[in-house]
Amino acid sequence: PGAGDLMGPQAAGGSVPALPARVEEGGGTLVERLHAHVLESILNGAFAPGTRLPTEAELAVRFGVSRATVREALSRLRSEGLIETRRGSGSHVAAMSPAQPQAALLPTVASLADVERYYAFRDCMEAGAAAAAAEHRNAEDVLALRLAFDDLQACLQAGRPAADEDARFHAAIAHATHNPFFITAMQGLVVPIRQYMDRFNVARDQASPARVQAALDEHRAILDAIAQRAASQAAQAMRQHVFNARQRLFEATRLV
Repeated sequence: PGAGDLMGPQAAGGSVPALPARVEEGGGTLVERLHAHVLESILNGAFAPGTRLPTEAELAVRFGVSRATVREALSRLRSEGLIETRRGSGSHVAAMSPAQPQAALLPTVASLADVERYYAFRDCMEAGAAAAAAEHRNAEDVLALRLAFDDLQACLQAGRPAADEDARFHAAIAHATHNPFFITAMQGLVVPIRQYMDRFNVARDQASPARVQAALDEHRAILDAIAQRAASQAAQAMRQHVFNARQRLFEATRLV
């Protein structure tokens, strides 16, 4: 999970992890802010379906709010179908969580026309996410981006497949927006193009050193712009990366 998560994965043995007290940040009422923090943690998968949430008392103490505030925030989540109450064991993330979109409901990338539409969507969505990340990121977000970039670089330079590391880098950008809609959209973004690549046996390995370096330079430009809080530069760097990624895919499939 990204550095902007409210809570990390549940520790072994079912213990509740430490929670950063950040409810005082942002606008809106205390209830709205606490609701948003818990919602973000559910959407980005920090708490998987079935996971137990901290108790009302634990949340109240950690965030310095009243139990009535916690109760109302959790009530909203419950009415939205995101959490459920189990007798004797508190609140749990509901089985049908937005953090795990159904792959079957995602559009399929099965043709050249689909590839064009896919990258048109990526251009809009990811450029916006990069700009928002530059505006809203904190130091922890930048650290998460740098670590993801380092892992991506190590894989590419070693000639290993780096699809997971690349996805992690782009997910870190979404997390840095602190906007659950970007986070959720990013979770399903990689699925359609992987389906296409698998279906048509697209070559993903044996990339030339020049191509590897170009991809790394593009990711570094995005990272640097976000770190510098340069929103327009971040958006432009992302657009350039998406365009180049599209070209590389076409070359790999011998479509151009």
